[in-house]
Amino acid sequence: MIRVMITDDHAIVRQGLKQILSETDDISVTGEAENGFQALKLVRQYGFDVILLDISLPDRNGIEILKQVKKECPSMAVLMLSMHNESEFALRALKGGASGYLSKQSAPAQLVTAIRTVASGHKYITPILAEELANTITAGSDQPLHTTLSDREYQTLCMIAAGKALSEISAAMCLSPKTVSVYRARLMEKLKLANNSELIRYAIKHNLVD
Repeated sequence: MIRVMITDDHAIVRQGLKQILSETDDISVTGEAENGFQALKLVRQYGFDVILLDISLPDRNGIEILKQVKKECPSMAVLMLSMHNESEFALRALKGGASGYLSKQSAPAQLVTAIRTVASGHKYITPILAEELANTITAGSDQPLHTTLSDREYQTLCMIAAGKALSEISAAMCLSPKTVSVYRARLMEKLKLANNSELIRYAIKHNLVD
Protein backbone atom coordinates (compact mmCIF):
# COMPACT_ATOMS: atom_id res chain seq x y z
CA MET A 1 0.00 0.00 0.00
CA ILE A 2 1.34 3.41 -1.01
CA ARG A 3 0.92 5.83 1.91
CA VAL A 4 0.17 9.36 0.74
CA MET A 5 0.01 12.72 2.50
CA ILE A 6 -1.85 15.60 0.84
CA THR A 7 -0.69 19.16 1.53
CA ASP A 8 -3.01 21.85 0.19
CA ASP A 9 -4.64 24.84 1.89
CA HIS A 10 -8.00 24.25 0.21
CA ALA A 11 -10.18 21.67 1.97
CA ILE A 12 -12.23 21.06 -1.15
CA VAL A 13 -9.08 20.20 -3.10
CA ARG A 14 -7.90 17.78 -0.42
CA GLN A 15 -11.33 16.14 -0.37
CA GLY A 16 -11.34 15.81 -4.15
CA LEU A 17 -7.91 14.20 -4.17
CA LYS A 18 -8.91 11.79 -1.41
CA GLN A 19 -12.00 10.81 -3.39
CA ILE A 20 -9.93 10.06 -6.50
CA LEU A 21 -7.39 8.00 -4.57
CA SER A 22 -10.06 6.13 -2.58
CA GLU A 23 -11.02 4.37 -5.80
CA THR A 24 -7.62 2.66 -6.02
CA ASP A 25 -6.62 -0.57 -4.31
CA ASP A 26 -2.96 0.27 -3.71
CA ILE A 27 -3.01 3.92 -2.58
CA SER A 28 -4.13 5.16 0.85
CA VAL A 29 -4.26 8.78 2.10
CA THR A 30 -2.82 8.53 5.61
CA GLY A 31 -2.28 12.22 6.31
CA GLU A 32 -3.26 15.71 5.21
CA ALA A 33 -2.05 19.21 5.98
CA GLU A 34 -3.26 22.68 5.09
CA ASN A 35 0.08 24.48 5.41
CA GLY A 36 3.82 23.90 5.43
CA PHE A 37 4.14 23.82 9.21
CA GLN A 38 1.60 21.02 9.52
CA ALA A 39 3.19 19.13 6.65
CA LEU A 40 6.65 19.12 8.23
CA LYS A 41 5.20 18.14 11.60
CA LEU A 42 3.44 15.13 10.08
CA VAL A 43 6.53 14.14 8.07
CA ARG A 44 8.54 14.04 11.30
CA GLN A 45 5.91 11.99 13.12
CA TYR A 46 4.73 9.49 10.53
CA GLY A 47 6.04 7.57 7.56
CA PHE A 48 4.75 8.41 4.10
CA ASP A 49 5.75 7.04 0.73
CA VAL A 50 4.58 10.02 -1.30
CA ILE A 51 3.72 13.63 -0.46
CA LEU A 52 1.39 15.59 -2.72
CA LEU A 53 2.59 19.14 -2.17
CA ASP A 54 1.03 22.36 -3.43
CA ILE A 55 3.39 25.21 -4.29
CA SER A 56 1.15 28.02 -3.02
CA LEU A 57 0.78 27.53 0.72
CA PRO A 58 -0.36 30.23 3.18
CA ASP A 59 2.71 30.15 5.43
CA ARG A 60 5.68 29.08 3.30
CA ASN A 61 6.41 28.48 -0.36
CA GLY A 62 6.03 24.84 -1.39
CA ILE A 63 9.52 24.76 -2.88
CA GLU A 64 10.94 25.61 0.55
CA ILE A 65 8.91 22.84 2.17
CA LEU A 66 10.08 20.45 -0.54
CA LYS A 67 13.73 21.21 0.18
CA GLN A 68 13.22 20.80 3.93
CA VAL A 69 11.45 17.46 3.45
CA LYS A 70 14.24 16.17 1.21
CA LYS A 71 16.83 17.34 3.73
CA GLU A 72 15.17 15.46 6.59
CA CYS A 73 13.81 12.48 4.61
CA PRO A 74 15.86 12.08 1.41
CA SER A 75 14.08 8.90 0.34
CA MET A 76 10.57 10.36 0.59
CA ALA A 77 9.02 11.03 -2.82
CA VAL A 78 7.46 14.45 -3.29
CA LEU A 79 5.03 15.10 -6.14
CA MET A 80 4.34 18.78 -6.67
CA LEU A 81 0.72 19.45 -7.53
CA SER A 82 -0.13 23.00 -8.52
CA MET A 83 -2.19 25.38 -10.63
CA HIS A 84 0.96 27.26 -11.62
CA ASN A 85 2.36 27.28 -15.14
CA GLU A 86 4.17 23.97 -15.48
CA SER A 87 7.04 25.30 -17.58
CA GLU A 88 7.84 28.00 -15.02
CA PHE A 89 7.69 26.09 -11.74
CA ALA A 90 8.37 22.46 -12.63
CA LEU A 91 12.08 22.91 -13.34
CA ARG A 92 12.60 24.66 -10.01
CA ALA A 93 10.71 21.89 -8.25
CA LEU A 94 12.81 19.16 -9.87
CA LYS A 95 16.01 20.99 -9.00
CA GLY A 96 14.75 21.21 -5.43
CA GLY A 97 14.38 17.44 -5.22
CA ALA A 98 10.82 16.79 -6.39
CA SER A 99 10.10 13.43 -8.00
CA GLY A 100 7.58 14.98 -10.33
CA TYR A 101 5.27 17.89 -11.08
CA LEU A 102 1.62 17.69 -12.02
CA SER A 103 -0.97 20.33 -12.83
CA LYS A 104 -4.22 20.30 -10.86
CA GLN A 105 -5.95 20.34 -14.23
CA SER A 106 -4.59 16.86 -15.00
CA ALA A 107 -6.92 13.89 -15.37
CA PRO A 108 -7.48 11.69 -12.28
CA ALA A 109 -5.85 8.72 -14.03
CA GLN A 110 -2.72 10.81 -14.57
CA LEU A 111 -2.54 11.60 -10.86
CA VAL A 112 -2.77 7.91 -9.94
CA THR A 113 -0.08 7.03 -12.49
CA ALA A 114 2.18 9.79 -11.18
CA ILE A 115 1.86 8.60 -7.58
CA ARG A 116 2.64 5.01 -8.51
CA THR A 117 5.60 6.14 -10.61
CA VAL A 118 7.28 8.27 -7.93
CA ALA A 119 6.49 5.70 -5.22
CA SER A 120 8.51 3.15 -7.19
CA GLY A 121 11.54 5.44 -7.13
CA HIS A 122 11.19 6.92 -10.61
CA LYS A 123 10.62 10.47 -11.82
CA TYR A 124 7.26 11.45 -13.27
CA ILE A 125 7.74 13.74 -16.25
CA THR A 126 4.85 14.90 -18.45
CA PRO A 127 5.45 15.38 -22.20
CA ILE A 128 5.24 19.16 -21.71
CA LEU A 129 7.88 19.08 -18.99
CA ALA A 130 10.09 16.73 -20.99
CA GLU A 131 10.04 19.23 -23.84
CA GLU A 132 10.84 22.06 -21.45
CA LEU A 133 13.80 20.13 -20.05
CA ALA A 134 15.08 19.52 -23.57
CA ASN A 135 14.71 23.19 -24.41
CA THR A 136 16.63 24.16 -21.28
CA ILE A 137 19.52 21.91 -22.26
CA THR A 138 19.71 23.18 -25.83
CA ALA A 139 18.76 26.82 -25.39
CA GLY A 140 21.69 27.91 -23.22
CA SER A 141 21.92 31.68 -23.18
CA ASP A 142 18.51 32.04 -24.85
CA GLN A 143 16.75 31.27 -21.56
CA PRO A 144 14.66 34.17 -20.16
CA LEU A 145 16.29 36.28 -17.47
CA HIS A 146 13.98 35.11 -14.67
CA THR A 147 15.51 31.63 -14.84
CA THR A 148 18.60 33.15 -13.18
CA LEU A 149 16.63 34.19 -10.08
CA SER A 150 16.93 32.34 -6.79
CA ASP A 151 13.78 30.71 -5.42
CA ARG A 152 13.28 33.58 -2.97
CA GLU A 153 13.76 36.20 -5.69
CA TYR A 154 11.40 34.33 -7.99
CA GLN A 155 8.75 34.08 -5.28
CA THR A 156 9.09 37.82 -4.61
CA LEU A 157 8.71 38.55 -8.32
CA CYS A 158 5.51 36.52 -8.61
CA MET A 159 3.95 38.04 -5.49
CA ILE A 160 4.72 41.62 -6.51
CA ALA A 161 3.30 40.90 -9.97
CA ALA A 162 0.17 39.50 -8.31
CA GLY A 163 -0.37 42.84 -6.57
CA LYS A 164 0.82 41.87 -3.09
CA ALA A 165 2.00 44.67 -0.80
CA LEU A 166 5.43 44.53 0.83
CA SER A 167 3.87 43.76 4.21
CA GLU A 168 1.87 40.87 2.71
CA ILE A 169 4.93 39.44 0.99
CA SER A 170 7.06 39.63 4.13
CA ALA A 171 4.32 37.90 6.16
CA ALA A 172 3.84 35.17 3.57
CA MET A 173 7.58 34.50 3.32
CA CYS A 174 8.18 34.85 7.07
CA LEU A 175 10.81 37.50 6.40
CA SER A 176 11.30 41.11 7.44
CA PRO A 177 10.19 43.84 5.00
CA LYS A 178 13.84 44.89 4.76
CA THR A 179 14.88 41.42 3.58
CA VAL A 180 12.07 41.32 1.02
CA SER A 181 13.23 44.72 -0.24
CA VAL A 182 16.70 43.25 -0.76
CA TYR A 183 15.23 40.40 -2.83
CA ARG A 184 13.23 42.92 -4.85
CA ALA A 185 16.34 45.00 -5.54
CA ARG A 186 18.29 41.92 -6.63
CA LEU A 187 15.61 40.64 -8.98
CA MET A 188 15.07 44.11 -10.49
CA GLU A 189 18.79 44.28 -11.23
CA LYS A 190 18.92 40.79 -12.74
CA LEU A 191 15.86 41.43 -14.90
CA LYS A 192 17.06 44.93 -15.85
CA LEU A 193 13.81 46.52 -14.66
CA ALA A 194 13.34 50.02 -13.28
CA ASN A 195 10.04 49.85 -11.38
CA ASN A 196 7.05 47.71 -10.42
CA SER A 197 5.15 48.61 -13.58
CA GLU A 198 7.93 47.13 -15.71
CA LEU A 199 8.06 44.13 -13.39
CA ILE A 200 4.34 43.48 -13.85
CA ARG A 201 4.62 43.79 -17.63
CA TYR A 202 7.54 41.35 -17.60
CA ALA A 203 5.58 38.85 -15.49
CA ILE A 204 2.54 39.06 -17.79
CA LYS A 205 4.69 38.68 -20.90
CA HIS A 206 6.28 35.49 -19.53
CA ASN A 207 3.04 34.07 -18.06
CA LEU A 208 4.32 34.24 -14.48
CA VAL A 209 0.97 35.37 -13.05
CA ASP A 210 -2.43 33.72 -13.29
